[in-house]
Amino acid sequence: MTSAQVFLISFAAMSAGIAFGRLLRSSVPNGKLDADSKEVIKLGTGLVGTLAALVLGLMTASAKTSYDTQNTNIRTLAAQLILVDQLMVQYGPEADDLRRFTREAANTMVDRIWREGATSSSKISAFSSSHVGGKFYSAIDALSPKNDEQRALKSRIIDTSFEIARVRLAIFTRLDSSIPIPFLVVLMIWVTVIFTSFGLFAEQSTLVFAALLVFALSVSSSLFLILELTHPFAGLMQIPSEYLKDVLPALSS
Repeated sequence: MTSAQVFLISFAAMSAGIAFGRLLRSSVPNGKLDADSKEVIKLGTGLVGTLAALVLGLMTASAKTSYDTQNTNIRTLAAQLILVDQLMVQYGPEADDLRRFTREAANTMVDRIWREGATSSSKISAFSSSHVGGKFYSAIDALSPKNDEQRALKSRIIDTSFEIARVRLAIFTRLDSSIPIPFLVVLMIWVTVIFTSFGLFAEQSTLVFAALLVFALSVSSSLFLILELTHPFAGLMQIPSEYLKDVLPALSS
């Protein structure tokens, strides 16, 4: 379920709840309820509102944690790419071909991360090494150190390359939304109940009805933003690909 779909469905559900509440109010004789009935409905609405606020808080925390984790992974990946390139420079001209493969692999990595993150297709291919990645690791194996310094550098290049692979896989394992669909469905039901009670007790005026629609729009917008946070490589709040693209020119220097 996309962020836009959640926004539209939730807003439509709350609007329907408002309309249903107004309809119930008009069906009550003289438009009034006895004090005990009002108290029971208000207590129930307060309980549902508390539960909804708790779930919203949990969803926001989960989405923000997921977004921050992916943002940290991308920055770590950029740092590791710069580090491995610097190690290759220290290794000497023998690593020039490896540096070119590194640039090609980084370009491929950027494309796959943002492409896979923007779609809901199968992620099976995301866990397999690309053709360029295979050439990169083959080039590392082909390095023939001539002294202790180059042997140490090759070892560090291998370690850093494995760290890059680890972070890359960590990114792909978290591409799916971290918000369970049942959470969203139950939350939409709760907020619909809340807005139904608003329609039931609110004054029958155009101004109040417009205000309730604005409130519903605000709640729907919060759900939209939460869902956007769970898709860090697509949508309005996506992590800029420049975090990795900006380091690419350095890899070819």
